[in-house]
Amino acid sequence: MIRQFSAAETAALLTPAAAADALAGALRAGLDPEACPPRSALPVPGGGELLLMPAATGAYAGVKIAGVAPGNPARGLPRITGSYLLLDGPTLRPLALFDGAELTALRTPAVSALALRHLVPAGRPLRLLLFGAGPQAYGHLAAVLAMRQVAEVVVVTRDPRGARELAEHARGLGVEARPGVAAEVADADLVVCCTTAREPLFDGRLIAPGATVVAVGSHEPDAREVDTALVRRASVYVESRAAALREAGDLLVPEAEGAIGAGHISGTLADLVSGRTPGGAGAAASSPQLFKSVGMAWEDLAVAVALFEAVGENGAT
Repeated sequence: MIRQFSAAETAALLTPAAAADALAGALRAGLDPEACPPRSALPVPGGGELLLMPAATGAYAGVKIAGVAPGNPARGLPRITGSYLLLDGPTLRPLALFDGAELTALRTPAVSALALRHLVPAGRPLRLLLFGAGPQAYGHLAAVLAMRQVAEVVVVTRDPRGARELAEHARGLGVEARPGVAAEVADADLVVCCTTAREPLFDGRLIAPGATVVAVGSHEPDAREVDTALVRRASVYVESRAAALREAGDLLVPEAEGAIGAGHISGTLADLVSGRTPGGAGAAASSPQLFKSVGMAWEDLAVAVALFEAVGENGAT
């Protein structure tokens, strides 16, 4: 019988830190993100976009069917919808079905947390600036707080109410927090962009040389959250060179402008995990660091497997 995981169960079973461990384990076991199949995208007239994201290892296979419906928030519905089907690798027998939006809300902060383990040195408490107040912003706040000490959280959104609510949530977690403005990136140690923006959110010239920026909001080649000035200055890290050069508008727009070339990427998530590419204090001494995530199918699979194995095939914890 197929095991069905509710959204609440998915959220409760695995922390972002544990999900990051699962991602690191997959990379250390030899998974090659460069070989991951690209996502398929189908425009849906009047509805948005339907995404299909398959991946496989020896033991498991899986596929996420996700909908991106920009008009849903106005209807009181989630912008991201969908389901994830996990299968046994050798037999392709269905094993589990997950809420696709909740799985995405878990794995994306986990990907960022894994990168930040290597890019942000432990030490003094961080000044964190968050762009956005949706599920990804809440998830990234939890991931950062679980990984590093935070002195202050500043929330920047188009909707002042969203900024106030997220700041209040952060204060409930025991950290100083308040709404702010984009120019405050100049004082931030860590800037996390979790928005649906299609144009840059801030002036990249303001980012301090030792700061780190994470951008997770877009997987479209013509949409971006950070500007050319930041990309040109930064040491750039991505999940996969192939995926970034297909989908990361944050990098592709500056490349089209002639500001950078494909070789501008400093390293990948696998490079950071393996130690092939140094990040952190040494790499950030003279320039900012930028981690650009587009979201990949192998990440969904690794986290789905970790969730499934956390309860066992028979459903027992």
